[in-house]
Amino acid sequence: MSLIQVPWLTAIILLPLMASLAIPLIPDKEGKTVRWYGLGVALADFALMIYAFWHHYDFQNSGFQLVEKYSWIPQLGLNWSVAVDGLSMPLVLLTGLINTLAIFAAWKVTNKPRLFYALMLVMYSAQLGVFVAQDLLLFFLMWEIELVPVYLLISIWGGAKRRYAATKFIIYTAAASIFILIAGFAMAFSGDTVTFDMAALGMKDYSTAFELLVYAGFLIAFGVKMPIFPLHTWLPDAHGEASAPGSMILAGVLLKMGGYALIRFNIEMLPNAHVTFAPVLAILGVVNIVYGACCAFAQTNLKRRLAYSSIAHMGFVLIGIASYTEIGISGAVLQMVSHGLIAASLFFLSGVTYERTHTLMMDKMGGMGKVMPRTFALFTAGSMASLALPGMSGFVGELMVFLGISSSDVYSSSFKVVVVLLSAVGVILTPIYLLSMLRQVFYGKQNEELHLDKFIPDVRPRELFITACLLVPIIGIGLYPKLITQTYDVKAVQLAAHARQVLPVVAHQQPSSLYSRLLKAPTLAASPVENLVNITD
Repeated sequence: MSLIQVPWLTAIILLPLMASLAIPLIPDKEGKTVRWYGLGVALADFALMIYAFWHHYDFQNSGFQLVEKYSWIPQLGLNWSVAVDGLSMPLVLLTGLINTLAIFAAWKVTNKPRLFYALMLVMYSAQLGVFVAQDLLLFFLMWEIELVPVYLLISIWGGAKRRYAATKFIIYTAAASIFILIAGFAMAFSGDTVTFDMAALGMKDYSTAFELLVYAGFLIAFGVKMPIFPLHTWLPDAHGEASAPGSMILAGVLLKMGGYALIRFNIEMLPNAHVTFAPVLAILGVVNIVYGACCAFAQTNLKRRLAYSSIAHMGFVLIGIASYTEIGISGAVLQMVSHGLIAASLFFLSGVTYERTHTLMMDKMGGMGKVMPRTFALFTAGSMASLALPGMSGFVGELMVFLGISSSDVYSSSFKVVVVLLSAVGVILTPIYLLSMLRQVFYGKQNEELHLDKFIPDVRPRELFITACLLVPIIGIGLYPKLITQTYDVKAVQLAAHARQVLPVVAHQQPSSLYSRLLKAPTLAASPVENLVNITD
């Protein structure tokens, strides 16, 4: 068998899952062997995906690569169909990095270590499956498998209100999954043929009303995961109660699953409905940015403040998706990767701080900068990246989104001005609540109950290594964005062209858009055909 015939993606997905099944058989009483085993499996899987992409992935190919398709359950029409392209490949690498570091961050877990690391590996496998699945049923299966470990990780290893947070998470996400199932089955059974192949679903001819309903269903389902206002309320509770490794995965990977699916399903498969919903996405993105930033101000809990910050940052992803431009869509993907790295670093450092102080309430902290100077320096670096300081990845992602929406010829000038100005308000608010967070935690009046006069250890070598593994790519992408953009540039061009190709048709069929009549906001630009008619007249 030649190397090109190796089922790389199948091996990458199944390695963590199969390895988790062996954990109960490992002789270990204190969890030390299990944690080394879990870390070794995660590292091996991450190394495997790097090798596979380095040797068998072509950055200049916008199509699917490393394609594998096997008949799994033919009675149900379920195929094991996996592949990667420029949209999924960087997110697969992000998943590998974040999960590996999260397992390393959970080094001190002593409560049910076998179950903990088994759940981490199962979740790792399911997340990878979501990003590479090319069969709708397989996608849904992986999407659902991922929910169970997250629920258990929060409910068993979370904080004081962990059961409430875990229950709220599973209710929101499980209810949203129903919309995926209904919309997916509606697409599969539409027309003369029944298929769950995602490429074939995107090629079917749907009526406008049907496409709008399906788009709305997917938007609700994926909007919960991102999350989009007002479907966001589970996230602050989940972050506030989850352990640091759990929060790293929640912010670093789970939110990106919603953004990825929104592009994969709503833009690629339903471009006609996207014409109608794109202005809605832009408006929701602005709401996310401003609302998330304002709510972050009101939080005295460190992790809840960071959670609302994540809601605000995902608003830029929505605006980029709605931009109809190559640079805007590219900025949305970059923002997902960038935020995954930044949020994972901040939530990990919040866990480091909690481990020393045993509190997440910022008003009960203060003066930590004197006793934990290295932690303060790392926290400051992560915060600077989050507030989009030039030279860091957050700046590049947000700038590309701004350029994408402002240069779009699909919307009226007034709509673009409103979107850009309101989004800029969120950009201004971000450094205020992040810098005030640093001031409350590391400066301010010392809390005598923390006993800062006694020895409080600063960041340890393991913790420094984990944070550095996140900050190095953050700074690297900020200084040289091509490190990541070259992996999906060709795909971003294809996505923008695919979304725009239906604009002339829709503009001709609906010369006076619903939004022009009711909201007086976004309007479709005149198509080249209409311009030619106007000139000849």
